[in-house]
Amino acid sequence: MLPPQKKHWESMAKGLVLGALFTSFLLLLYSYVVPPLHASLASTTPEAAASCSPPLVEPEAVTRANSSAGECQPRRNIVFLKTHKTASSTLLNILFRFGQKHRLKFAFPNGRNDFDYPTFFARSLVQDYRPGACFNIICNHMRFHYDEVRGLVPPNATFITVLRDPARLFESSFHYFGPVVPLTWKLSGADKLAEFLQDPDRYYDPNGFNAHYLRNLLFFDLGYDSGLDPGSPQVQEHILEVERRFHLVLLQEYFDESLVLLKDLLCWELEDVLYFKLNARRDSPVPRLSGELYGRATAWNMLDAHLYRHFNASFWRKVEAFGRERMAREVAALRHANERMRTICIDGGHAVDAAAIQDDAMQPWQPLGTKSILGYNLKKSIGQRHAQLCRRMLTPEIQYLMDLGVNLWVTKLWKFIRDFLRW
Repeated sequence: MLPPQKKHWESMAKGLVLGALFTSFLLLLYSYVVPPLHASLASTTPEAAASCSPPLVEPEAVTRANSSAGECQPRRNIVFLKTHKTASSTLLNILFRFGQKHRLKFAFPNGRNDFDYPTFFARSLVQDYRPGACFNIICNHMRFHYDEVRGLVPPNATFITVLRDPARLFESSFHYFGPVVPLTWKLSGADKLAEFLQDPDRYYDPNGFNAHYLRNLLFFDLGYDSGLDPGSPQVQEHILEVERRFHLVLLQEYFDESLVLLKDLLCWELEDVLYFKLNARRDSPVPRLSGELYGRATAWNMLDAHLYRHFNASFWRKVEAFGRERMAREVAALRHANERMRTICIDGGHAVDAAAIQDDAMQPWQPLGTKSILGYNLKKSIGQRHAQLCRRMLTPEIQYLMDLGVNLWVTKLWKFIRDFLRW
């Protein structure tokens, strides 16, 4: 008789195969029923170039003072590269709210909540795209392809992304995505992460299904080869390319300071960057990475480590230019405003487990096999002044996308399969 654990994994593996086959069949059927919007978008058509007019060179630095009088105008054209496990869902909610408030045009995925990740982004993946279309905001998960993105937004678009300490990101990614990365299934210990880090080359296959989640995920999301030799000169070339292309790189560990810099860069109001922490994982019963394992995780993700160190340094140079005392005042103001909204909006004042969430519209998407992502209960009685803002601030990504009119039929199908199989 097979042990219960082996039966569980075999059942999950069979279910994954069944789900993948069923989804592939429906995608194939969909491709026959719905004709493609255009044959190829590898190059920009004249019509598209006339609309968004992408610059011949990469953008220069965006400055806040964008008028002769020194007063700035709010920037509304934004590309956000949504990296994984970096508090990016919280930032996504901020962009959704701003775009909805100002009736901006989003470039959304078609059928799902990402742009066919982990394949490279292409304009053909945008819902209702037509050659010549121009958008204000692009912000869903993608594997970045600069030229394809550049042709969809005006020349003055602001490019932003967010990074996280690579060891901590790896830890979070391992726990969240592990069930859908088959190479982790052979790990039998109680602490699979520690077991993996003791000898990662024994388990890791760069060509394995979903293997990109387990090494240099930031480099991968940015569109680069996550298997490069860390000593290759290409690594530094790629990092400098990111610096040229992105006007601001936020840091998850200094999220409030990052939002202050973002607010200043975009000339937004304080209300525009208020937030509640979304898509946060319940504390794991497995201890956080120890000193030794932290070092191993960093070494295993050395490309991301080089990337993070570079932008950690440039981040603090921006803070110095902004002014330390001014930064402290604005961070305090942001935290005070967030705390006020917490008392106004959140029943109980804190996040709760999925089982305790009373409204299905507030249920966050959960990783396969566990309900470890926390959510919120909206207070029953909220004044008219704050009711809409509270609900928008607390709405999870999937539900917010549906509120914005995005076609999520693939995501809904996958949820149906998961619910049917009780994953």
